[in-house]
Amino acid sequence: MPTMIVIGYRGDLDQALQRRGIDPHYIVQAPASPPRSRRFTWVADMENAQEIFRAVLSADIDDMVGVLSVHEMGVFGATYLRQQLNLPGNADSRTALHFRDKYLQKSMLPPQVRRARCRHVPVGTSFTELADDLGEVFVVKPATGAGALRTNIVRTPEEYAQALTPFTGQSDVEIVAESFVDAPEVYLDGVWEKGDLQWSSMSGYHTSPLRAVQGGVLSAYVLDRRRHSVLFDEMETLAGQALTSLNAPDCVFHMEAFTTEEGLTFGECAIRLPGALSPQVNQLTYGVDLFDVEISLALGEGATRALGDRRTPERFHGYILLRRPNGGDVTQSDFERNFLFDEIVYDSSPDAPVGPYGRVGQAVVSDPDELKLRKTIEDIVRFNEVGST
Repeated sequence: MPTMIVIGYRGDLDQALQRRGIDPHYIVQAPASPPRSRRFTWVADMENAQEIFRAVLSADIDDMVGVLSVHEMGVFGATYLRQQLNLPGNADSRTALHFRDKYLQKSMLPPQVRRARCRHVPVGTSFTELADDLGEVFVVKPATGAGALRTNIVRTPEEYAQALTPFTGQSDVEIVAESFVDAPEVYLDGVWEKGDLQWSSMSGYHTSPLRAVQGGVLSAYVLDRRRHSVLFDEMETLAGQALTSLNAPDCVFHMEAFTTEEGLTFGECAIRLPGALSPQVNQLTYGVDLFDVEISLALGEGATRALGDRRTPERFHGYILLRRPNGGDVTQSDFERNFLFDEIVYDSSPDAPVGPYGRVGQAVVSDPDELKLRKTIEDIVRFNEVGST
């Protein structure tokens, strides 16, 4: 059976590979836990291209057909492996860095693209220096991204000192600081091929990843193009400008932007599968399987066949990453008595494993009307937060 090298692990991608008759070999670091029935190699740092390359060579794989990464941290390593092992897909390491370092990314955008001011934070940089440069409120986060993890809004010297504690403090390019954009956030999941946008879907957050890291219930929903036609056009135009200027390879991408009074402000763009349940709700809404697209691109097949089942939405879908409520105990049955779900899994046991964003379960809901879908998600989130309606 042909083997796909996969940096990182996610169960939904594993199922997609099995459907394609491809055997994955995972390169993982803690706390990932592939099933024991899968082939995998542990590494200490999946961002270390040398360590990843040594792991692959040591695995002695004869039937390698491609490599892909399930998240940000493996994008550069996957590019390097393609380069060294003559595998299909993007093998340009410099291009990969356009989508890893947030300062490099924003500095390469064309002048007409509105963005936050962004800079690296060299060792010893003071709060006053950043406030003078970026404004009284700014954001500190890893230069190479990590979702909302280790991302903090900073308003005081004390908050700045606290925001620096997760970092080593030994690198001038480890951290970026950005001017704070106080506006709602939307994101575009899409497929870019042959220098053009082949397909896209726009979603909005009910609770953003940054709020979820601070204790909120991460939730998002697919937007209706008929209701937001101008915003869709603006977002797709922004994606084209950004991906072209960054010399994007053929890829599945995830781009975030803020909806300000002046227009869209670019947030960031990644050339990898979207996180959480975004692939699932996109497939349920549009019939587009982004896992299949990602696999097809990694095999050098192109995206055309994998996009063949796309359709006009009849229902719009959203997801909620369920966590333990702040007050009281709830069970899956409690959720199901109060709401109608397309899918729900919730572990209320005391020893339930807790994932990113406090996740102990997940749910998918849908409605033909986007506004009703948003209201349903709002009600479920409130129930999850307090344990009652």
